[in-house]
Amino acid sequence: MARYLFTTWEGGGHVQPMLLVARDLAARGHEVLVLSDPCNAADAAALSTPFRAWTTAPFQTGKTREDDRLKDHEADNPLAVIQRLLDRVMSGPALAYAQDTLAAIDAFAPDVVVSQELLLGVMAAAEARRLPLALLAANVWSLPTMPGAPPFGAGMLPATSDEEKAMHAMVGQMSRGFFQAGLADLNTARAALDLPPLDDLFDQLDAARAILLATSRAFDFAPEPLPAPFAYVGPYLADPAWAQPFVPPPGEQPLVVVSFSSLYQAQEPVLRAIIAALGALPVRTVVTTGPTIDPAEFGAPANVAVVRSAPHGDLLRDAALFVTHAGHGSTLRPLMAGAPLLCLPMGRDQHDNAARVTHRGAGLTLPADAAPDAIAAAVRRLLEEPAFKTAAQTLGAAIRADEAGRDAATALEALAR
Repeated sequence: MARYLFTTWEGGGHVQPMLLVARDLAARGHEVLVLSDPCNAADAAALSTPFRAWTTAPFQTGKTREDDRLKDHEADNPLAVIQRLLDRVMSGPALAYAQDTLAAIDAFAPDVVVSQELLLGVMAAAEARRLPLALLAANVWSLPTMPGAPPFGAGMLPATSDEEKAMHAMVGQMSRGFFQAGLADLNTARAALDLPPLDDLFDQLDAARAILLATSRAFDFAPEPLPAPFAYVGPYLADPAWAQPFVPPPGEQPLVVVSFSSLYQAQEPVLRAIIAALGALPVRTVVTTGPTIDPAEFGAPANVAVVRSAPHGDLLRDAALFVTHAGHGSTLRPLMAGAPLLCLPMGRDQHDNAARVTHRGAGLTLPADAAPDAIAAAVRRLLEEPAFKTAAQTLGAAIRADEAGRDAATALEALAR
Protein backbone atom coordinates (compact mmCIF):
# COMPACT_ATOMS: atom_id res chain seq x y z
CA MET A 1 0.00 0.00 0.00
CA ALA A 2 1.11 3.57 -0.72
CA ARG A 3 0.86 6.95 0.98
CA TYR A 4 -0.70 9.96 -0.79
CA LEU A 5 -0.48 13.61 0.21
CA PHE A 6 -3.30 15.73 -1.27
CA THR A 7 -3.02 19.53 -1.33
CA THR A 8 -5.70 22.07 -2.18
CA TRP A 9 -7.01 25.47 -1.09
CA GLU A 10 -10.41 26.98 -0.37
CA GLY A 11 -11.41 27.83 -3.90
CA GLY A 12 -14.93 26.42 -3.92
CA GLY A 13 -15.90 23.44 -6.04
CA HIS A 14 -12.51 21.78 -6.39
CA VAL A 15 -12.17 20.87 -2.69
CA GLN A 16 -14.76 18.11 -2.43
CA PRO A 17 -13.68 16.23 -5.59
CA MET A 18 -10.17 15.98 -4.18
CA LEU A 19 -11.55 14.71 -0.88
CA LEU A 20 -13.63 12.11 -2.75
CA VAL A 21 -10.56 10.86 -4.61
CA ALA A 22 -8.63 10.67 -1.34
CA ARG A 23 -11.51 8.70 0.19
CA ASP A 24 -11.47 6.25 -2.73
CA LEU A 25 -7.75 5.61 -2.23
CA ALA A 26 -8.26 5.12 1.52
CA ALA A 27 -11.02 2.60 0.75
CA ARG A 28 -8.45 0.65 -1.28
CA GLY A 29 -6.20 0.41 1.76
CA HIS A 30 -3.83 3.31 1.08
CA GLU A 31 -2.84 5.99 3.60
CA VAL A 32 -3.96 9.51 2.70
CA LEU A 33 -3.53 12.98 4.15
CA VAL A 34 -5.25 16.14 2.89
CA LEU A 35 -3.53 19.50 3.35
CA SER A 36 -5.87 22.48 2.94
CA ASP A 37 -7.41 25.53 4.62
CA PRO A 38 -8.77 25.05 8.16
CA CYS A 39 -12.29 25.78 6.90
CA ASN A 40 -12.15 22.53 4.92
CA ALA A 41 -11.51 20.38 8.00
CA ALA A 42 -15.22 19.64 8.47
CA ASP A 43 -15.56 18.57 4.82
CA ALA A 44 -12.66 16.16 5.29
CA ALA A 45 -14.08 14.82 8.55
CA ALA A 46 -17.43 14.15 6.87
CA LEU A 47 -15.60 11.79 4.51
CA SER A 48 -13.38 10.35 7.29
CA THR A 49 -10.31 11.73 5.51
CA PRO A 50 -7.22 12.63 7.62
CA PHE A 51 -6.58 16.37 7.47
CA ARG A 52 -3.80 18.86 8.14
CA ALA A 53 -4.15 22.64 7.82
CA TRP A 54 -1.93 25.17 6.10
CA THR A 55 -0.05 27.21 8.70
CA THR A 56 2.56 29.26 6.80
CA ALA A 57 0.69 29.50 3.50
CA PRO A 58 -2.41 31.72 3.26
CA PHE A 59 -5.48 30.05 4.71
CA GLN A 60 -9.13 30.66 5.49
CA THR A 61 -10.78 29.71 8.75
CA GLY A 62 -14.29 30.37 7.43
CA LYS A 63 -16.31 30.41 4.22
CA THR A 64 -18.02 33.79 4.48
CA ARG A 65 -17.57 36.59 1.95
CA GLU A 66 -15.23 38.30 4.44
CA ASP A 67 -13.02 35.20 4.57
CA ASP A 68 -12.54 34.99 0.80
CA ARG A 69 -8.95 36.03 0.05
CA LEU A 70 -9.23 36.04 -3.73
CA LYS A 71 -12.17 38.48 -4.02
CA ASP A 72 -12.06 38.22 -7.79
CA HIS A 73 -15.47 39.91 -8.01
CA GLU A 74 -13.64 43.15 -7.22
CA ALA A 75 -11.43 42.80 -10.31
CA ASP A 76 -12.76 44.77 -13.27
CA ASN A 77 -10.89 42.98 -16.08
CA PRO A 78 -9.32 39.58 -16.85
CA LEU A 79 -5.77 40.83 -16.27
CA ALA A 80 -6.70 41.91 -12.76
CA VAL A 81 -8.17 38.45 -12.08
CA ILE A 82 -4.95 36.79 -13.26
CA GLN A 83 -2.88 39.11 -11.07
CA ARG A 84 -4.97 38.23 -8.03
CA LEU A 85 -4.50 34.53 -8.74
CA LEU A 86 -0.75 35.02 -9.05
CA ASP A 87 -0.36 37.21 -5.97
CA ARG A 88 -2.68 35.30 -3.65
CA VAL A 89 -2.48 31.65 -4.77
CA MET A 90 -0.09 30.69 -7.53
CA SER A 91 3.25 32.47 -7.20
CA GLY A 92 3.15 35.16 -4.51
CA PRO A 93 2.78 32.61 -1.68
CA ALA A 94 4.63 29.82 -3.54
CA LEU A 95 7.42 29.58 -0.97
CA ALA A 96 4.95 29.49 1.93
CA TYR A 97 2.98 26.69 0.26
CA ALA A 98 6.25 24.86 -0.42
CA GLN A 99 7.34 25.17 3.22
CA ASP A 100 4.06 23.77 4.54
CA THR A 101 4.20 20.97 1.97
CA LEU A 102 7.76 20.06 2.93
CA ALA A 103 6.73 19.92 6.59
CA ALA A 104 3.86 17.59 5.69
CA ILE A 105 6.19 15.47 3.57
CA ASP A 106 8.59 15.14 6.50
CA ALA A 107 5.78 14.18 8.88
CA PHE A 108 3.76 11.91 6.60
CA ALA A 109 6.38 10.50 4.19
CA PRO A 110 4.14 10.23 1.12
CA ASP A 111 4.95 8.16 -1.92
CA VAL A 112 2.94 10.52 -4.19
CA VAL A 113 1.90 14.17 -3.97
CA VAL A 114 -1.44 15.17 -5.54
CA SER A 115 -2.11 18.89 -5.94
CA GLN A 116 -4.76 21.25 -7.21
CA GLU A 117 -3.46 22.75 -10.43
CA LEU A 118 -2.80 26.31 -9.21
CA LEU A 119 -0.50 25.52 -6.26
CA LEU A 120 2.89 26.06 -7.90
CA GLY A 121 4.67 26.05 -4.54
CA VAL A 122 3.42 22.54 -3.81
CA MET A 123 4.70 21.41 -7.20
CA ALA A 124 8.12 22.89 -6.47
CA ALA A 125 8.23 21.14 -3.09
CA ALA A 126 7.44 17.76 -4.69
CA GLU A 127 10.11 18.45 -7.31
CA ALA A 128 12.64 19.33 -4.62
CA ARG A 129 11.98 16.04 -2.81
CA ARG A 130 11.87 14.11 -6.11
CA LEU A 131 8.44 12.71 -5.36
CA PRO A 132 5.97 11.65 -8.04
CA LEU A 133 3.49 14.47 -8.59
CA ALA A 134 -0.02 14.47 -10.06
CA LEU A 135 -2.30 17.43 -10.61
CA LEU A 136 -6.04 16.99 -10.11
CA ALA A 137 -8.30 19.53 -11.83
CA ALA A 138 -11.97 19.34 -10.88
CA ASN A 139 -13.12 21.40 -13.85
CA VAL A 140 -12.38 21.92 -17.51
CA TRP A 141 -8.67 22.74 -17.86
CA SER A 142 -8.16 26.40 -16.98
CA LEU A 143 -4.54 27.12 -17.87
CA PRO A 144 -3.13 27.98 -21.33
CA THR A 145 -1.08 24.80 -21.61
CA MET A 146 -3.28 22.38 -23.57
CA PRO A 147 -2.68 22.62 -27.33
CA GLY A 148 -5.85 22.44 -29.38
CA ALA A 149 -8.26 23.35 -26.58
CA PRO A 150 -10.38 26.51 -26.83
CA PRO A 151 -8.89 29.36 -24.76
CA PHE A 152 -10.26 29.47 -21.24
CA GLY A 153 -12.50 32.14 -19.80
CA ALA A 154 -14.61 33.58 -22.61
CA GLY A 155 -16.77 30.58 -23.50
CA MET A 156 -15.16 29.92 -26.88
CA LEU A 157 -16.29 26.95 -28.97
CA PRO A 158 -13.87 24.49 -30.60
CA ALA A 159 -12.13 25.88 -33.67
CA THR A 160 -13.70 24.78 -36.97
CA SER A 161 -11.34 26.49 -39.42
CA ASP A 162 -7.67 27.35 -39.79
CA GLU A 163 -8.51 30.97 -39.04
CA GLU A 164 -10.22 30.05 -35.78
CA LYS A 165 -7.33 27.76 -34.83
CA ALA A 166 -4.89 30.60 -35.41
CA MET A 167 -7.03 32.95 -33.34
CA HIS A 168 -7.23 30.44 -30.48
CA ALA A 169 -3.46 29.98 -30.57
CA MET A 170 -2.94 33.74 -30.44
CA VAL A 171 -5.31 34.19 -27.49
CA GLY A 172 -3.67 31.29 -25.67
CA GLN A 173 -0.22 32.73 -26.20
CA MET A 174 -1.35 36.13 -24.93
CA SER A 175 -2.87 34.52 -21.85
CA ARG A 176 0.33 32.59 -21.22
CA GLY A 177 2.24 35.85 -21.41
CA PHE A 178 0.00 37.54 -18.85
CA PHE A 179 0.80 34.83 -16.28
CA GLN A 180 4.54 35.49 -16.59
CA ALA A 181 4.07 38.38 -14.18
CA GLY A 182 4.37 35.74 -11.44
CA LEU A 183 7.59 34.16 -12.70
CA ALA A 184 9.94 36.18 -10.50
CA ASP A 185 8.09 35.18 -7.31
CA LEU A 186 8.06 31.54 -8.38
CA ASN A 187 11.79 31.56 -9.13
CA THR A 188 12.47 33.17 -5.76
CA ALA A 189 10.67 30.23 -4.14
CA ARG A 190 12.56 27.76 -6.31
CA ALA A 191 15.90 29.34 -5.36
CA ALA A 192 15.04 28.87 -1.67
CA LEU A 193 14.44 25.18 -2.46
CA ASP A 194 17.75 24.88 -4.34
CA LEU A 195 15.94 24.43 -7.64
CA PRO A 196 17.06 26.11 -10.87
CA PRO A 197 15.08 29.06 -12.25
CA LEU A 198 12.44 28.56 -14.93
CA ASP A 199 12.10 30.47 -18.17
CA ASP A 200 8.30 30.19 -18.19
CA LEU A 201 5.95 30.04 -15.20
CA PHE A 202 4.10 27.08 -16.66
CA ASP A 203 7.29 25.03 -16.91
CA GLN A 204 6.60 24.25 -13.24
CA LEU A 205 3.76 22.00 -14.38
CA ASP A 206 6.34 19.79 -16.10
CA ALA A 207 7.11 18.37 -12.67
CA ALA A 208 3.78 16.52 -12.85
CA ARG A 209 3.78 13.00 -14.24
CA ALA A 210 0.01 13.12 -14.68
CA ILE A 211 -2.64 15.84 -14.99
CA LEU A 212 -5.98 14.28 -14.12
CA LEU A 213 -9.12 16.02 -15.35
CA ALA A 214 -11.96 15.23 -12.92
CA THR A 215 -14.64 16.13 -15.41
CA SER A 216 -16.54 14.33 -18.13
CA ARG A 217 -14.95 13.72 -21.50
CA ALA A 218 -18.46 13.80 -23.00
CA PHE A 219 -19.00 17.28 -21.56
CA ASP A 220 -15.66 18.83 -22.46
CA PHE A 221 -14.24 20.43 -25.62
CA ALA A 222 -10.69 19.13 -25.22
CA PRO A 223 -8.85 17.90 -28.32
CA GLU A 224 -8.65 14.31 -29.52
CA PRO A 225 -6.32 12.69 -28.79
CA LEU A 226 -5.77 14.32 -25.43
CA PRO A 227 -2.10 15.32 -25.17
CA ALA A 228 0.08 13.74 -22.48
CA PRO A 229 0.19 13.99 -19.50
CA PHE A 230 -3.53 14.90 -19.44
CA ALA A 231 -6.10 12.19 -18.77
CA TYR A 232 -9.81 12.22 -18.03
CA VAL A 233 -10.73 10.42 -14.81
CA GLY A 234 -14.45 11.27 -14.65
CA PRO A 235 -16.39 13.70 -12.44
CA TYR A 236 -16.36 13.49 -8.63
CA LEU A 237 -19.49 15.25 -7.38
CA ALA A 238 -21.70 15.08 -4.28
CA ASP A 239 -23.53 17.33 -1.86
CA PRO A 240 -21.16 19.23 0.46
CA ALA A 241 -20.97 18.41 4.14
CA TRP A 242 -22.64 21.71 5.07
CA ALA A 243 -25.83 21.07 3.04
CA GLN A 244 -28.86 20.89 5.35
CA PRO A 245 -32.02 18.80 4.80
CA PHE A 246 -34.84 20.62 3.05
CA VAL A 247 -38.18 19.59 1.60
CA PRO A 248 -39.30 21.61 -1.45
CA PRO A 249 -42.70 23.29 -1.45
CA PRO A 250 -45.50 20.85 -2.35
CA GLY A 251 -47.55 21.22 -5.50
CA GLU A 252 -47.98 20.13 -9.09
CA GLN A 253 -46.15 23.06 -10.71
CA PRO A 254 -42.68 22.43 -12.18
CA LEU A 255 -39.85 22.62 -9.64
CA VAL A 256 -37.09 25.10 -10.52
CA VAL A 257 -33.87 24.97 -8.50
CA VAL A 258 -31.60 28.02 -8.37
CA SER A 259 -28.02 27.83 -7.17
CA PHE A 260 -25.05 30.13 -7.59
CA SER A 261 -21.48 29.88 -6.35
CA SER A 262 -20.58 28.64 -2.88
CA LEU A 263 -17.98 31.42 -3.08
CA TYR A 264 -18.87 35.10 -3.12
CA GLN A 265 -19.16 36.72 -6.55
CA ALA A 266 -21.42 39.66 -5.65
CA GLN A 267 -24.33 37.57 -6.92
CA GLU A 268 -27.10 39.33 -4.97
CA PRO A 269 -28.40 41.36 -7.97
CA VAL A 270 -28.70 38.36 -10.27
CA LEU A 271 -30.40 36.33 -7.54
CA ARG A 272 -32.91 39.13 -6.99
CA ALA A 273 -33.67 39.27 -10.71
CA ILE A 274 -34.14 35.49 -10.84
CA ILE A 275 -36.43 35.53 -7.79
CA ALA A 276 -38.52 38.30 -9.35
CA ALA A 277 -38.76 36.40 -12.64
CA LEU A 278 -39.75 33.07 -11.09
CA GLY A 279 -42.14 34.71 -8.66
CA ALA A 280 -44.29 35.73 -11.62
CA LEU A 281 -44.39 32.24 -13.18
CA PRO A 282 -46.48 29.14 -12.32
CA VAL A 283 -43.53 27.23 -10.84
CA ARG A 284 -42.26 26.09 -7.46
CA THR A 285 -38.78 27.44 -6.75
CA VAL A 286 -35.99 26.66 -4.32
CA VAL A 287 -33.06 29.10 -4.19
CA THR A 288 -29.90 28.06 -2.33
CA THR A 289 -27.64 31.00 -1.50
CA GLY A 290 -24.62 29.07 -0.18
CA PRO A 291 -22.46 29.91 2.86
CA THR A 292 -21.52 33.44 1.78
CA ILE A 293 -25.00 35.02 1.54
CA ASP A 294 -27.75 35.23 4.15
CA PRO A 295 -31.14 34.16 2.74
CA ALA A 296 -32.72 36.88 4.86
CA GLU A 297 -31.28 39.45 2.44
CA PHE A 298 -33.96 38.47 -0.09
CA GLY A 299 -37.66 39.08 -0.11
CA ALA A 300 -39.41 36.22 -1.88
CA PRO A 301 -42.93 35.62 -3.21
CA ALA A 302 -44.99 32.72 -1.94
CA ASN A 303 -43.84 30.27 -4.63
CA VAL A 304 -40.11 30.86 -3.96
CA ALA A 305 -38.24 29.40 -0.97
CA VAL A 306 -34.82 30.94 -0.27
CA VAL A 307 -32.50 28.87 1.94
CA ARG A 308 -28.79 28.81 2.62
CA SER A 309 -28.40 25.18 1.57
CA ALA A 310 -30.31 22.09 0.54
CA PRO A 311 -29.25 18.67 -0.75
CA HIS A 312 -29.20 19.19 -4.50
CA GLY A 313 -29.08 15.45 -5.04
CA ASP A 314 -32.58 15.19 -3.55
CA LEU A 315 -33.97 18.30 -5.26
CA LEU A 316 -32.72 17.24 -8.67
CA ARG A 317 -34.84 14.10 -8.63
CA ASP A 318 -37.88 16.31 -9.19
CA ALA A 319 -36.37 19.41 -10.80
CA ALA A 320 -37.70 20.46 -14.20
CA LEU A 321 -35.07 23.20 -14.59
CA PHE A 322 -31.86 24.36 -12.94
CA VAL A 323 -30.84 28.05 -12.94
CA THR A 324 -27.17 28.56 -12.21
CA HIS A 325 -23.97 30.57 -12.57
CA ALA A 326 -22.62 27.49 -14.40
CA GLY A 327 -19.89 26.40 -12.03
CA HIS A 328 -18.58 22.93 -12.83
CA GLY A 329 -20.54 20.94 -10.25
CA SER A 330 -23.63 23.12 -10.62
CA THR A 331 -23.59 22.37 -14.33
CA LEU A 332 -22.83 18.66 -14.42
CA ARG A 333 -25.11 17.51 -11.61
CA PRO A 334 -28.35 18.89 -13.13
CA LEU A 335 -27.39 17.48 -16.53
CA MET A 336 -26.80 14.08 -14.93
CA ALA A 337 -30.36 14.33 -13.59
CA GLY A 338 -31.67 15.21 -17.05
CA ALA A 339 -32.59 18.79 -16.16
CA PRO A 340 -31.97 21.58 -18.70
CA LEU A 341 -30.06 24.65 -17.56
CA LEU A 342 -30.44 28.40 -17.60
CA CYS A 343 -26.88 29.70 -17.23
CA LEU A 344 -26.01 33.22 -16.08
CA PRO A 345 -22.20 33.03 -15.84
CA MET A 346 -20.28 35.54 -13.76
CA GLY A 347 -16.63 34.62 -14.47
CA ARG A 348 -14.05 31.92 -13.65
CA ASP A 349 -14.88 28.74 -15.61
CA GLN A 350 -18.55 29.60 -15.91
CA HIS A 351 -18.66 31.01 -19.45
CA ASP A 352 -16.83 27.89 -20.65
CA ASN A 353 -19.23 25.52 -18.90
CA ALA A 354 -22.21 27.46 -20.24
CA ALA A 355 -20.80 27.22 -23.77
CA ARG A 356 -20.59 23.45 -23.45
CA VAL A 357 -24.23 23.32 -22.33
CA THR A 358 -25.69 25.55 -25.04
CA HIS A 359 -23.53 24.01 -27.78
CA ARG A 360 -25.25 20.67 -27.05
CA GLY A 361 -28.72 22.25 -26.90
CA ALA A 362 -29.12 21.41 -23.21
CA GLY A 363 -29.87 24.93 -22.03
CA LEU A 364 -29.74 28.66 -22.61
CA THR A 365 -27.32 31.37 -21.51
CA LEU A 366 -28.11 34.93 -20.47
CA PRO A 367 -25.79 37.66 -19.20
CA ALA A 368 -25.59 37.95 -15.43
CA ASP A 369 -27.26 41.37 -15.58
CA ALA A 370 -30.30 40.08 -17.48
CA ALA A 371 -33.60 41.68 -16.53
CA PRO A 372 -36.39 39.64 -14.87
CA ASP A 373 -38.47 39.70 -18.06
CA ALA A 374 -35.62 38.15 -20.08
CA ILE A 375 -35.06 35.52 -17.40
CA ALA A 376 -38.78 34.67 -17.30
CA ALA A 377 -38.89 34.33 -21.10
CA ALA A 378 -35.91 31.96 -21.06
CA VAL A 379 -37.46 29.89 -18.27
CA ARG A 380 -40.68 29.54 -20.23
CA ARG A 381 -38.78 28.33 -23.29
CA LEU A 382 -36.80 25.79 -21.30
CA LEU A 383 -39.94 24.41 -19.66
CA GLU A 384 -42.14 24.43 -22.75
CA GLU A 385 -39.78 23.32 -25.55
CA PRO A 386 -39.04 19.58 -25.13
CA ALA A 387 -35.83 19.68 -27.19
CA PHE A 388 -33.95 21.20 -24.26
CA LYS A 389 -34.88 18.40 -21.88
CA THR A 390 -34.13 15.76 -24.51
CA ALA A 391 -30.66 17.24 -25.10
CA ALA A 392 -30.03 17.48 -21.36
CA GLN A 393 -31.00 13.84 -20.89
CA THR A 394 -28.73 12.74 -23.74
CA LEU A 395 -25.73 14.71 -22.49
CA GLY A 396 -26.49 13.73 -18.90
CA ALA A 397 -26.50 10.02 -19.76
CA ALA A 398 -23.03 10.38 -21.28
CA ILE A 399 -21.77 12.24 -18.21
CA ARG A 400 -23.22 9.55 -15.93
CA ALA A 401 -21.35 6.93 -17.93
CA ASP A 402 -18.12 8.87 -17.39
CA GLU A 403 -18.90 9.09 -13.68
CA ALA A 404 -19.55 5.35 -13.50
CA GLY A 405 -16.12 4.70 -15.02
CA ARG A 406 -14.20 7.28 -13.01
CA ASP A 407 -10.72 6.07 -12.19
CA ALA A 408 -8.55 8.71 -10.51
CA ALA A 409 -7.55 6.21 -7.83
CA THR A 410 -6.28 3.77 -10.44
CA ALA A 411 -4.31 6.50 -12.20
CA LEU A 412 -2.72 7.57 -8.91
CA GLU A 413 -1.88 4.00 -7.93
CA ALA A 414 0.15 3.74 -11.13
CA LEU A 415 2.38 6.61 -9.96
CA ALA A 416 3.28 4.79 -6.74
CA ARG A 417 4.67 1.73 -8.49
